[in-house]
Amino acid sequence: MDPKNPGPGTPDPWLKLRRLTPARIALGHSGTSLPTSALLDFQFAHAQARDAVHLPFDHAGLIEQLNDCGRTSLLLHSAAPNRDTYLQRPDLGRRLAEDSARKLRDYASANPGGVDLAIVIADGLSALAVHRHAVPFLMRLEEQAQMDGWSLSPVILVEQGRVAVADEIGQLLDARMVVILIGERPGLSSPDSLGLYFTYNPKVGLTDAYRNCISNIRLEGLSYGMAAYRLLYLMREACRRQLSGVNLKDEAEVQTLESEKNDSKRGNFLLSDANNKN
Repeated sequence: MDPKNPGPGTPDPWLKLRRLTPARIALGHSGTSLPTSALLDFQFAHAQARDAVHLPFDHAGLIEQLNDCGRTSLLLHSAAPNRDTYLQRPDLGRRLAEDSARKLRDYASANPGGVDLAIVIADGLSALAVHRHAVPFLMRLEEQAQMDGWSLSPVILVEQGRVAVADEIGQLLDARMVVILIGERPGLSSPDSLGLYFTYNPKVGLTDAYRNCISNIRLEGLSYGMAAYRLLYLMREACRRQLSGVNLKDEAEVQTLESEKNDSKRGNFLLSDANNKN
């Protein structure tokens, strides 16, 4: 029996499960192959993922969005001169081109004193994710960051950038912390997944062990509000403990409906439900 087409009057036992996940489960078969509809869906998703990797970075559109939100920005470029080089030479995407580094040094000289938080947006492996989610998420983050009294850099846009380029930017700006919003490697159900990486005391040469990552920020994944909440927890703890990375765990507790009924106490909803049954 084909689970996707069980026949008239026959209940599909997989229907409820398929509605709960974008994963490709119970696709059925046509002889020894996939049904045509499942094969076409897969090919379409694969094409979307490839397109996301090669989509040009619309930095002009992002600059316009940021201007509309009252935010200034600086446009820089990594040492990778084009997309083909970027994909073949990850090391070049981790450093700024010399003219961009000089531009940032000139800005820092004209604005001495450093900042608490440098914010970077890079296209990464999915410019589509950045186009869709970077600015809406950033507005949620900056609203809370300003309430905490942190000084912010202009939004630094980096074309052909990878995660580690944020360390050089943070060092040149004398930033206490740096956050980079970057397009993640597309999946077959998520071509527009935005990731962020946070580093305390950034400097050139740090490894991933010194960074904290929050991934899958998109409408079908982790919401802007929840991602901002978790990042703010990490930043506050980083300032208190003066570190980030593997030694800084995300232990942010999420407010639950049950906890709101009990004097706004915070807790794990799974444990709360278990305790209520005992």
